[in-house]
Amino acid sequence: MTINRRKFLKTGLLSAIGAIFIDALWLEKFFIEIKEFYIGSASKESSNLKVIQISDLHIKSLNFQLRSLSEEINKLNPDLLLITGDAIDDSTNLSLLGKFLQLIKYDIKKVAVLGNWEYWGNVDIDELTHLYNKNNCSLLINESIQLSFKDKTISVTGIDDYIGGNSDIATALLSYKPSDFHLILNHCPQYADTISEYITDGNDSGAIIFSGHTHGGQINLFGWIPFLPPGSGNYVKGWYETGKSKMYVSKGIGTSLIPVRFFARAEAIVFYF
Repeated sequence: MTINRRKFLKTGLLSAIGAIFIDALWLEKFFIEIKEFYIGSASKESSNLKVIQISDLHIKSLNFQLRSLSEEINKLNPDLLLITGDAIDDSTNLSLLGKFLQLIKYDIKKVAVLGNWEYWGNVDIDELTHLYNKNNCSLLINESIQLSFKDKTISVTGIDDYIGGNSDIATALLSYKPSDFHLILNHCPQYADTISEYITDGNDSGAIIFSGHTHGGQINLFGWIPFLPPGSGNYVKGWYETGKSKMYVSKGIGTSLIPVRFFARAEAIVFYF
């Protein structure tokens, strides 16, 4: 009985360790969770604008994960796709980003901002801008644009990266036009504390900030997160109140530094307005 019990415990322990490794190295990285949120008066029964956020792609290859993601985006067919920084982390991966974007319907309007890794990876911003433009995507660096969908208008404000670039919400709001909805793309969530100081009724106190950068901690040991990158502030994942605005911090798609996720599953988010 003692030998059998020890063998049982050993087998159970090895199985648990194996399951953890499979989850961390494969499941949470490659199988993307699709989350949905209804904003304001939007509901499943109403006619809504559909906006998808993807973040922190860190594209290194056009793998199964990204091909599946592009298929899901095309199936959902959003009015607008938001790319909130760290699409690539090396200049040599520009062509891979282009191939990924080509998998997504051209007619889907896309808006992107820079993350720290576009700077740290010495990505040519002019080349990146041209690549985005070729795929119906506007790269915003401290500026705002107004878009129209159906009978609604959306102002999108894009902030330069807080760590690698020069975040400047004051400059970004100079081109802001009052709209039905105001979406602020801001890669590093820590800068949301500054953004909230500038959001007034004049530039839409109901604005929503979309961030990424944290990867949801990437490794979450049952509530303890050993590392968050600089620029995260007090934010990890999900919804937060920031002054007069709300912010959603995405766990993102890819991984940085180490190719592991644990209790921080990759996600893409669908927002209905």
